Amino acid sequence: MPTYDYRCEANDRVIEVSHRMSETLTSWGELCERLGMDPGETPASAPVHKLATGGNVISSRTLGSGSAPACSTGACCPGGMCGLN
Repeated sequence: MPTYDYRCEANDRVIEVSHRMSETLTSWGELCERLGMDPGETPASAPVHKLATGGNVISSRTLGSGSAPACSTGACCPGGMCGLN
């Protein structure tokens, strides 16, 4: 199952969660429930937004070459946390 990063507007936290491609989580409460996590002081109704992550682009000439591009600047991940730089 794919993983997605969601950002909560109320607390500015980014949380990774797995779910089907056809699903979208819209609130902090849904996100916390999915993860079995205590929502803390953040209201369950606080909106969350799926982030566009995984910004690597693979062209047909690199397929099968073993040299897929990596995130060299951290620009594809908040704070360069993807570990590829």
